[in-house]
Amino acid sequence: MNIEAPSTLQELAMKSLLRHEALAISVLQKLPKAFFPSLFKEAFKSRHMKILTAMVAEWPFSSLPVGALMQEPDVVILQAVLDGVDMLLKQNVHLRRSKLRVLDLRKMCRVFWNVWPGIECGESSTGTLSEEEKENDLPRYALRQRLKVVTDFFLNVALDKEQAYLLQWAQQQQDAVQLCCQKVIICDAPEQVFRMVLSTFKPHYIEELCLSIHWTPRELICLAHCFVQMRNLHKLHLARISVHINNATYTFEDREKHITRFLAQISKLKYLQELIVNDSYFSSEHMKHLFRCLKTPLVSLSIKVHKFPSSDLKHLSQCQGLFQLKHLNLFSASLFNLCPTALQFLLKSVADTLQTLQISNCCIRDSEHGTLLPALSQCFQLTSVYFYDTAISMSALKDLLQTWPIYAS
Repeated sequence: MNIEAPSTLQELAMKSLLRHEALAISVLQKLPKAFFPSLFKEAFKSRHMKILTAMVAEWPFSSLPVGALMQEPDVVILQAVLDGVDMLLKQNVHLRRSKLRVLDLRKMCRVFWNVWPGIECGESSTGTLSEEEKENDLPRYALRQRLKVVTDFFLNVALDKEQAYLLQWAQQQQDAVQLCCQKVIICDAPEQVFRMVLSTFKPHYIEELCLSIHWTPRELICLAHCFVQMRNLHKLHLARISVHINNATYTFEDREKHITRFLAQISKLKYLQELIVNDSYFSSEHMKHLFRCLKTPLVSLSIKVHKFPSSDLKHLSQCQGLFQLKHLNLFSASLFNLCPTALQFLLKSVADTLQTLQISNCCIRDSEHGTLLPALSQCFQLTSVYFYDTAISMSALKDLLQTWPIYAS
C-alpha cells in the first residue's frame, strides 16, 4: 500500500497563501527568494491570476522564463503576466532597483525551473543555481539592458489570440521595454502579418527564420529587403518558397527574376551559420544562383532535392561559403547514380573541416561506393557518417566500416 508523504512546511505555507489571495500578495516583499518559483508555479497551475500579476512585479530574480510553463496558448495567463510588467513599469521605484531583467515567453524548458523542487520538466541534482550562474544563463543582451521581453513567433494564416494580445501590448509598451523576437516561423502567413510583427519586434534580434510561403513577387522582395536588417540571423530554413503569379500582372519571367533577386539577398546575411534548403520549388538555375550567392562561411548545410544534377553539385563544390563547413546533409534519390564524380569533388572541397555527413533517401550501388570511399578518406576531421532510408549493400557497408569502424551508422 502506498503511503503519501506528509507535506513539508513550505508546501503547507504555500497552500495557505493560495487560499488567502490578499494575504499572499501583501507578504510578497517579505517572502524568501527560494519560495518564489514554487509559489509561482502553483499559482500558475491553479490559475490565481492576481497572485501571478503581483509576483511578476515583485520577481526577485533576473529572469522569469514563464514561457516554459505555457506549453499551450493561454491568453488569460499571458494577460496576467503582462499586467505584472505594467505594474512594475508604473511603480515609482526606478527600474534599476528591480531584479527582473528578462521576461522570457519562449516555450522551452529552461534551466531555471529545473533547479527547484516539483518541476514537471525534470529535477536537477545540482541544487539551486547561484546568482552568477543565473546571470550566465541569460542572453548577452539581457546583461546590457534592464527589462526585455523575449519571444518566438509562429505565424500562420492569422494571429491567434495570444499572439494578437502580445502584439497589441508590445505596441503600447515598445518605448518602455525592449522587445526581442529570436525565432520566426512563417507558414502561409500573409505578408502584412509578418510586416506588422517586424514593425514592433525589430528584425535585428531574429536569430532563426523558417519560411514556408506562397506569396506574390512583390511580397517576396519585401521580405528579402528585411534580410538586411536581420544582422544576427544564424539559421535560415527555406522549407517552401512558392511564388504566385497573376498573368494579368506578372509573367513567368517576372517570377524567375524575383526569385533570383530574393536568393541574392541571402548574401547579405553576414552571420549566417546554418542553411536548410528544400529545392522542390526551386529550379536548377535558382540553386546555382543560390550557391554563387553564399559567401558567408557556413557551419551546417542541408539540401533536400528530388534531382541533383551534376552541374548543381559542381556549383555547390565551388561555393565560397563551404570552406569552414562542419555538417553536411544531402537528401536525394538521384545523388549517386547521376553524379558520383561531382559528389567526390564536393567532399574534397570540404575535406579539411567536415565532421558529420548525413546521406538520406539514396541508393548506393557497389559500383558507386568506390567513388565515395576515397573522398571520405581525405576528410580527416570526419567523426560520423549517417545513412537514413538509404539502400546500401553489405559489401559497401563492410568497406565503409573498415574505414570508420566506430562512427559509421
